[in-house]
Amino acid sequence: NKYKPNVVFHAAAYKHVPLMESNPCEAVQANITGTKNVVDASIKYNVEKFVMISTDKAVNPTNVMGCSKRIAEVYVQTIGKEIYEGRMQGKTKFITTRFGNVLGSNGSVIPLFKEQIAKGGPVTVTDPRVIRYFMTIPEACQLVLEAATMGNGNDIFVFDMGEPVKIVDLASKMIRLSGLQEGRDIEIQFVGLRPGEKLYEELLKDEENTLPTPHSKIFRARTRDFDLN
Repeated sequence: NKYKPNVVFHAAAYKHVPLMESNPCEAVQANITGTKNVVDASIKYNVEKFVMISTDKAVNPTNVMGCSKRIAEVYVQTIGKEIYEGRMQGKTKFITTRFGNVLGSNGSVIPLFKEQIAKGGPVTVTDPRVIRYFMTIPEACQLVLEAATMGNGNDIFVFDMGEPVKIVDLASKMIRLSGLQEGRDIEIQFVGLRPGEKLYEELLKDEENTLPTPHSKIFRARTRDFDLN
């Protein structure tokens, strides 16, 4: 009411997978109800564009966190469609962006590995087969801003995250870069997948599920429509 923003970037979420498995009510409260509150306020105060920061974990979700983010996506998408097709009053255009892990962000694996190496190890990896997609903070921010500019409403954009990285290779490389030798100075310990964790994340960046855009690193997801009720 006071600042009347033109654009809202909705990045607030509980996104810690094992923590949300143990606290599903909190995931629903923050990720679903929280999103609904911000969407409804944006419409009420005539925000022009609402950009939801989603996650690759919302694709075929297998955990509470991904599921709660997918439900939030569906709400955002459906409200956007209602406004666009004239069944609901409002002028807000809704855009969703999906991407994987951001290097150096809160809870990222790199600060954790650094800390473990500084303490002399062991460096803990959940499973030798685990792969993840990574991008840097500036890269993620830039693509979010570009998608926001490009989107005309009811869009879910998927980012090209490049090649996936094996977490065990990342751990080995960080040990080497610290001037230490794996197995001699420091051990890698496999601790098993945590609750709700997948071996790999899906981004749905194949031709069957996405359409190209003028930007080589941004794709438009093909998604099904839902009835508001």
